Amino acid sequence: MKIPPNLPLWSIAIPVVAWLFLAGSLLDLGAFYAIFLTLALFGGVLTAVYHAEVVAHRIGEPFGTLLLALAVTLIEVALIVSLMLAGGEVTAGLARDTVFAAIMVILNGIIGLCLLAGASLHREQSFGLQGASTSLATLAALAILTLVLPNFTSTLAGPYYSPSQLAFIAVISLVLYGTFVLVQTVRHRDYFLPEVAASDEDVHAPLPSNKMAWMSTVLLLLCLGAVVLLAKALAPTLEHAVAAAGAPKALVGIIIAMVVLLPEGVAAFRAARANRLQTSINLALGSALASIGLTIPVVAVISLVTGWSLSLGIDAKSTVLLLLSLMITTISLGTGRTTIMQGTIHLVIFAVYLFTTIVP
Repeated sequence: MKIPPNLPLWSIAIPVVAWLFLAGSLLDLGAFYAIFLTLALFGGVLTAVYHAEVVAHRIGEPFGTLLLALAVTLIEVALIVSLMLAGGEVTAGLARDTVFAAIMVILNGIIGLCLLAGASLHREQSFGLQGASTSLATLAALAILTLVLPNFTSTLAGPYYSPSQLAFIAVISLVLYGTFVLVQTVRHRDYFLPEVAASDEDVHAPLPSNKMAWMSTVLLLLCLGAVVLLAKALAPTLEHAVAAAGAPKALVGIIIAMVVLLPEGVAAFRAARANRLQTSINLALGSALASIGLTIPVVAVISLVTGWSLSLGIDAKSTVLLLLSLMITTISLGTGRTTIMQGTIHLVIFAVYLFTTIVP
């Protein structure tokens, strides 16, 4: 992303407008007002990631993609926690549905679109194998331990972990994600650094000033706060709309994941088209890892504190799609070079996932 010398007016105005819409939600303005709240939510998400990109450009890679992943995941966690606290124990499967949806959207939707779009322009693209394999190995372990293993434990009948098991898995998730961040940013940072082309204007653009970076940091926090409260205000409307359409409850999780990952997907797509596939993979897999590694511990703590049951195990159909996605992604990214074939396969799996969710 090209960073202008000064923050554009819209990036300052949208957080203010979002908070004004939030204030209006305290009044009884009818169901029609939900449209404005939805627009404010999307605006808040997009603006939050814009400011995250400004700060990321200042601190450089791979810290930039890590910051974007953390910002997006913080929004996701805030949405999930808001909906859980608003809905109570009936939302026991919301975290599972959202995390699983995020994994499927990233592994098949975002990566598939990036591979297809990048290869369409550049025929064949390359990236570093070490970084991709490290990310995939960590992601596979986290996904299976949090979403599949609960179906096979015997202390408590699945898809639930017992309190002690849930606490243990929460700690394990943090250990795996924390170790990955250490490897990505310190021990083996070079695994995740993209090759910089001399003509890459985005990369060689002047760095934002310290003042601009600090302003973006403050505005980023304002956006995240607005997104959390807007999600809480829209929670009943979203759940009623899904129920009225006769769609499965899992669709709520998919909607949340798509809303949250939209800006991340756009950034990854732009990087792929600019022939920076390494950045696209860092963004995509980093977001998937942060989604599990941070969301599961947070909702586990909520479950343990409130005494609510937390349904984590996915069903048999979802397990097949998860294992297929992990296997295909490992094969697709296993040579360090990709073509339109890999992108097409991922998008087909994503289409199957969406269709079988709506028509199980």
